[in-house]
Amino acid sequence: MNGDEKLSDQRTATAGDAPPAAPAAPGPAEPVAIVGMSALYPRARGIGELWRLLRADAPTSGTAAGPAPRSLGDIEVDVARFGIPPAQAASLARLQLLMIEAARQCLDDASGPGGLSGRTDVVVGTCLGLDRQYANALRVDGARYARDLAGALADGPWQEAGADPGAAERELNDVLARRLGASPHDRVGEMASTIPARIASAFKLRGRTLAVESADATSYWALAHAVDSLRAGLTDAVLVVVGQRDEGRFARRALAAKGLASGPDGAADAPVLAEGLGAMLLKRRSTARRDGDRVYASVLDCALRHEGRPGTFRYSLSAGHRRAAAEAAHRTAGVAPGSVGLVECAGHGTAAVGLAEREALAALHAGAPRASVALGSVRDRLGHTFANAGLAGVTKAALALHHRTVPPAPTGAGPTAGPFRVPRTAEPWEPTADGTPRRAAVVGASLTGTVCHVLLEEHVPASAGTPVQAGTAQARTPQAVGTPLVVPPGDRLTGDGAAVPRGGAASSVRGAGEPVAIVGFGGRFADSPDADGFWRTMLSGRDRIGPLPAESFDRDLYHAPGALARGRSYTDLGAPVPVPSAPPAGLRVPPHRYAAMDAAQRLGLDVAAEMFARYGRPPHTLTGAGTVAVGSNLGLSRERRLHTGLCLDDLEADVRSLAALGALGPDEFEALTKLVRDRFGEPVPVDLPTTWDGCVASGIAALVGNEHRLDAVPVAVEAACASSLAALDVAVGRLRSGAADYAVAGGVELPCNARDMVLCSSLGLLSHSRITPFDAAADGFTPGDGCALFLLKRLADARRDGDQVFGVLRAVGASNDAKSLIAPDADGQARAVRQAFAQVEFGPDDVDYLEAHGTGTRLGDRVEIAAAAQVYGTGRRGTPLHIGSAKSFLGHTFAAAGAAGLLRTLQALRRATLPPSVNLSELSPDLALDAVPARVATEPLPWPARPGRPRRAAVSAFGTGGINYHLLIEEGTDATR
Repeated sequence: MNGDEKLSDQRTATAGDAPPAAPAAPGPAEPVAIVGMSALYPRARGIGELWRLLRADAPTSGTAAGPAPRSLGDIEVDVARFGIPPAQAASLARLQLLMIEAARQCLDDASGPGGLSGRTDVVVGTCLGLDRQYANALRVDGARYARDLAGALADGPWQEAGADPGAAERELNDVLARRLGASPHDRVGEMASTIPARIASAFKLRGRTLAVESADATSYWALAHAVDSLRAGLTDAVLVVVGQRDEGRFARRALAAKGLASGPDGAADAPVLAEGLGAMLLKRRSTARRDGDRVYASVLDCALRHEGRPGTFRYSLSAGHRRAAAEAAHRTAGVAPGSVGLVECAGHGTAAVGLAEREALAALHAGAPRASVALGSVRDRLGHTFANAGLAGVTKAALALHHRTVPPAPTGAGPTAGPFRVPRTAEPWEPTADGTPRRAAVVGASLTGTVCHVLLEEHVPASAGTPVQAGTAQARTPQAVGTPLVVPPGDRLTGDGAAVPRGGAASSVRGAGEPVAIVGFGGRFADSPDADGFWRTMLSGRDRIGPLPAESFDRDLYHAPGALARGRSYTDLGAPVPVPSAPPAGLRVPPHRYAAMDAAQRLGLDVAAEMFARYGRPPHTLTGAGTVAVGSNLGLSRERRLHTGLCLDDLEADVRSLAALGALGPDEFEALTKLVRDRFGEPVPVDLPTTWDGCVASGIAALVGNEHRLDAVPVAVEAACASSLAALDVAVGRLRSGAADYAVAGGVELPCNARDMVLCSSLGLLSHSRITPFDAAADGFTPGDGCALFLLKRLADARRDGDQVFGVLRAVGASNDAKSLIAPDADGQARAVRQAFAQVEFGPDDVDYLEAHGTGTRLGDRVEIAAAAQVYGTGRRGTPLHIGSAKSFLGHTFAAAGAAGLLRTLQALRRATLPPSVNLSELSPDLALDAVPARVATEPLPWPARPGRPRRAAVSAFGTGGINYHLLIEEGTDATR
């Protein structure tokens, strides 16, 4: 059977739950070459060590030669080598340092004659909290514990023994600061998106930088997004780094409550999580060949499918969904299952999940010659590295193809009848009988219901004289009517003052530049109950910023007006959103499950209900495969609070160490700590199946998909304050690649809480009064809560389905300035703007309105206008570019900021009204508005139509770490419906 043959018609599903097959792709997509790899695992500190471990004789018990070390804590990382200032080093999460080292090893491994383009994306994957997040949360909550300690001392008999309540409170706070660390840079250092930004800065990479999380499908998501970006021509290379650490006490307890096997052999006393990191550098195969790179293997496709089932999160038991993902990968790659000689199994260790995996593989490979497919699972050597598990499997398969050796595996790795075998020793991987390249598959699944299938192919040098096989051609897809297919120009557009072309060179890349329709939307910010109330706020002439409620911000404990003080905020203003107290109508979520949800998850469910209502059809009418990408902080507040509850014994140990209480005896300490615990509150139980669900960031997206029974793969995306636009970028990439037929995208965050107020205040980020973008008195931002979500389809599909088109997304450009993690950079922002315009046929002078990021700092606002002037200041504008910012009304909503800006712009297009800014008393003299020319309106203005074209606008979002995104949108007109 050769690679040009179609999928066999003789195979039939073994389960009746297989989703309908998607239409056949018009041709195989270009493979993506793996040109560099690294590995950091407790048993393998390098890619060479990993291969030696993998090819050693298979263990019989499923664990390699005795108990496996669990920690990567002994790896030393030289922070000075990566240009990290000493003042910031202490604030960094340990995983961040390890990922920088993994990135270095990968780039060193890939150093080839062709070098590395600055147009290189960095995609990082991780799951659950980081040590710095836990420490910061415990320190801020610890201040409340210290106050409760002082209260208990003041109310009890201990003062007679010389105990001073005030001294004990101060001393405990000092102890916590020393033990947990306290730096002005903690808010930046704890963010997952700081990791890719730091990597980009260290290695001068200027492409997209973002972090993703999709439980134990995280690696597959990162890989799929990388493949999308490369095939769309948006980048020249992608560095993918995915890691998992066994941090704190929460993850093990919460996952054990889900009923997962504790270790690779299922032993109850083994660790739930195994630590591990890996990195891969990816290029288009044609680029790798041009650059003369050593190629380990090529990724033919990375297919993701999802089983949306209401209720607690659990692995899909559907063999049909697994087979559908596999067949989708084979269709995209243009190769038959019979050409696969090695399958890397997920090896979940649970009987029901293993059975579904075996049934899917048996159906996929039915009819293959006996013992022709070798099975294995990297988990037998490394344990379950959760977020990293997929990358570990792909690394193993790539090494096997590169060395042309099939690694050994333990018994029980998968089905062993018919076409399958489980090698007990390393075997030479013999050439195929028909001369097609050797191929491997890696299968995986996520606790939220996602299933994954990756196809890999050995590298055959172009000079080898072998015939071109399926999987090497580039796809060609007919474009939508009236839609130019363009590819972003190379680095010649990236210099200072470079002209922005109208459109660009024709591209044969599938779906590049294809317009995406917004067919549903919803939003909730401040006191606005929905997207229409949001628009009324934009026209009201007054902001929604005020003193935070006492339940979210304890002023006696955390407010220190007017001054920087450790553990305090100098402002108490914000724009909070009330957290929903019940699920939206029509969703049957039991009270105990709803109570276990993070506030961001509840808010996301409510806004999704509004979005689907505006779509006008039941969600289940959405057909095909989907995506739900939600911009979010990857460390949700509920997880941090639950982790703090698990650390009360540590706080009590700190109390026993206080010199101020040195006169107390053991019995007195026991009585005292019991009273303090009563005041502080007993920890919420974490040993429930619903606990983990309510703490994982991708759970926001998973709830939207699962509760509405959508075959929509969930992912959480963090790109600091640009997270929403990064999520939209991910969703648009999935739609344009054909991997998704619809998508939900947006963002949600609730920063109006004591922790975020304190951490942001310590770095001086907050305004002492209120946020006033572009004003001469601007001195920082005010936090705001919020969420906005958008339902997306390819424009051609929306037309076909008769959907109302509210707006059309034309392009998303992105870059990293690679200079500073804190200070904005005009050139970096301008690169993102140019990349957006390189995807469309119109120029900057055709854009009427710019929804600015507008953080309300004089430096940030000045740099943003200077960057806009580089691109929009073409000298050809007939009317000024109108500029505004939703933040002047609602504050800075962090991960939801870009979604707020898009919602405001979408509503403005629909109402033909240019939206105003508020609280603008005196325009900052630093702004070079005349260079555009541009104006900042303080009242709503009519938005006149221009002859021959729709109204067009742009939305910017910039994040800490030099992350820059720029989106182009045009109104939905009769021509687009």
